[in-house]
Amino acid sequence: MKKAWTQKLDVLGPFLGLLFVLVIFTILAPSFLSLYNIKTIITQTVIIGIGALGMTFVIISGGIDLSVGSIIALVTIVTAKALNLLGGDHGIDVWMASFFAVFIGLFVGFVNGVIIATWKIVPFIVTLGMMQIARGLAKWIGKEQTVLAPQTGLNTLMNVDPEPSWLLFAPGVWLMILLTALVFIVLRYTVFGRYVYVLGSNEQAARLCGVKIRLNRIWVYTLSGAFTGIAGLMQFANLTVGDPTAAVGLELDIIAAVVIGGGSLNGGEGGAIGSILGAMMMAVLRNGCNLVGIPTYIQNILIGSIIIGAVAIDRLKHPKQQ
Repeated sequence: MKKAWTQKLDVLGPFLGLLFVLVIFTILAPSFLSLYNIKTIITQTVIIGIGALGMTFVIISGGIDLSVGSIIALVTIVTAKALNLLGGDHGIDVWMASFFAVFIGLFVGFVNGVIIATWKIVPFIVTLGMMQIARGLAKWIGKEQTVLAPQTGLNTLMNVDPEPSWLLFAPGVWLMILLTALVFIVLRYTVFGRYVYVLGSNEQAARLCGVKIRLNRIWVYTLSGAFTGIAGLMQFANLTVGDPTAAVGLELDIIAAVVIGGGSLNGGEGGAIGSILGAMMMAVLRNGCNLVGIPTYIQNILIGSIIIGAVAIDRLKHPKQQ
């Protein structure tokens, strides 16, 4: 019975927190609930949200990935370079550039997974090193400056007012919703999803049950890299240029979204919907604070306090792991 209530709290907690923040800013800023502002908030959720979906696999499995912000910057550079090389005049050029972008993220994630699983180095150290490597590659390929790219359909993926208008939300939003449904299904209804949870809950038990620990850890980080590649593509769509200095510190926002959404840094807990709600809460906080006129440093303090609170609640739920 207690476990059932805990599971319900994991789902309802992030939603109630988001609802509370929405009510507060609705009172403080009358324009907060305007249709355009709501669409803006949801669009601002996309990059962190998609990155958080990939990070959800990692955190549930008991790992962490600090390289995602640098991978996003690298992806924007690769996308811009690919579009310049291919010309970007035809739809096939855009698809190929998008493929390269996602592949780069997937490949870096794969390398992270292989090093962590094969050499058994702590994920924090591996991904911290990869954060520097990916950022350095982005600066090297981009020659330490922004890379301009031709106008293509990618530039419209993050438009708050999309074309055609019947889409209502930016194409990137619909992609995020589709990916959320995909991650939800994988975690809830597939064998791999159960393996991800058991890796974070009790790796020793998983090994005794015949779970291929190394292979599944590689898959976890590879999937995280693929989702980060897609997030990088959305970042490029938002910036419309390749920027080697983009997404500095974004890995912390992505990790925070998962934690706020109910993911446990101890592993074994988390979910797609919670991570998206966590990302949306951060977007709501930043947007609402801007409307009210709250300085950026106060926003950082608020978000940092919420992260500490979320981790503290997680520790209270798992007193035996302290």
